[in-house]
Formats: sequence, structure tokens, C-alpha cells
Amino acid sequence: MTELARTRDSLLASYDAIENRFGQMDARQWQVQSLCPDWTARDVVSHLAMMETVMTGWVPSNSEELPNFGRVGPFTEETAGLADADFARRVTEIFAVRRDDLAKLTQADLELPSWTPVGVKTFGRFLEIRVFDFWVHERDITTPLGWPTDDSGPRAEISLAEVEGSLGYIVGKRIGLPDGSSIVFHLTGPLARDLSVVVDGRAKMVDHVDGPDVEVTADFLTFMQLACGRIDPQAQIDAGKITWTGNGELGDRAARSLRFTM
Repeated sequence: MTELARTRDSLLASYDAIENRFGQMDARQWQVQSLCPDWTARDVVSHLAMMETVMTGWVPSNSEELPNFGRVGPFTEETAGLADADFARRVTEIFAVRRDDLAKLTQADLELPSWTPVGVKTFGRFLEIRVFDFWVHERDITTPLGWPTDDSGPRAEISLAEVEGSLGYIVGKRIGLPDGSSIVFHLTGPLARDLSVVVDGRAKMVDHVDGPDVEVTADFLTFMQLACGRIDPQAQIDAGKITWTGNGELGDRAARSLRFTM
């Protein structure tokens, strides 16, 4: 699969997933407390639709050009008073326009330098961040509602890559693994894999570590939601959803310190 197809298909699947979710919601479920503090399920959907409104028709012409954040206020005013069904229809309309935008994308567009929330990257990277945002926010809704999710496939892989890109920071700064130490995260479930990090002056990912100082095991979803600051580490430790072997102090610190974003 080409980068263009993978990115475009993942965004299209993200729109489908959110539409399928709110298509199942009743009035109470729209107002359920999401995993985001102060946001209901409707607030989460509103956030996603607002950002897609901002991005409508936008392909950056240079790395300093921002998407049209001037649309945030009008979008908020337009949707604030809508009944849930009318709000859902409006979101569906926004996603339909974005589907048309994506149909026009080229590989050259993805390679353009672009402003992103993590600095100047490429437009393709910005769109991958959008996939990550959708993936995490969908679970901000489904977890409180007790709804199952499919945590496999390209969208999950793109989302995990966002965390992997920050794993050096997580291990070096958040966990504070000492110089000369190493850690391996064993992820179980649909995206089972080992993520190895060594600290040699600075923390960096490596392909493999023999005899790491600490090994942490968690299912993929638990790892991702801890990294995104969505769930309480102590509750996951008590439930046995994240465990460790080796240096107990470092393992405990790692389990409690994965968050790199919110």
C-alpha cells in the first residue's frame, strides 16, 4: 500500500468510525463523560468535526501557512444549539466535504512542508496526526460506554507510531531511566510487538535489547491510553493490565509515567 493510499484510507475509515459511533448514540450517550476531562461524547465529536472544518480545502503552500482557524468561532456558534440529530447531520456533511478533499490528494501534496501541532513536518505527517487524534478520541467515547473497538490495522499502526516517536522522551524525561539502563515494553493483543529503549547519554529506541533492566507488559490499548493520559495508572496496575519484571522501582515508575500527551 502506498503512503497516499494508507493515509487517505485511514482518514476515511476514521470518519466512518465516528459516524458509526454517533449513529448508535441515544440522548444519554451523547452526554456521557468521555475520557477527556470536561468533555462529553458530544464535545469529543465536536472537537473532531471542528478541526476537519478548519482543514477543509487546505493544502499548505508553505511551512508557515496555517489552516483556517478563523472557522472555529462560526462552527462553535452554528453547532452549539443544535439538537443531537441535527448536530450529527452537520458533522456528516463536514466529513463528506473532507472525503472530497482527500479524493483530490496526491503523493506530492503529502510531501509538502507543513505546520503541524508538533512543529514543521510534512503535510502527510499532519494527516497522520489527524488519524491518531481520531483513533484516540474514538476510544475516549467507547471506553466509558463499554463499546468494543477494533484495535488492529493501519489506523492503529499509525497511532502507535505517534507514541513510538516520543518513546525516547517518555523513557528519558517522564520515566527518568538512568544512563546506561534499558527497558523493553511488551505490547500484547492485535498489535503485539516489543519496543526497546536504551539510555546512552540520551534515551533512544533500538531494535533489540539483551537483558534489559526492566520489562513492562501491557495490552496495546492500555499502553496507548496510558501514553495519552486517558486512564489512571494505579487502576491498571491493580487490575493487572500493566505489569513488570526486573528492577521493581523502575517498573513501577514506568507504569505510572507513560503519559506524553493529553
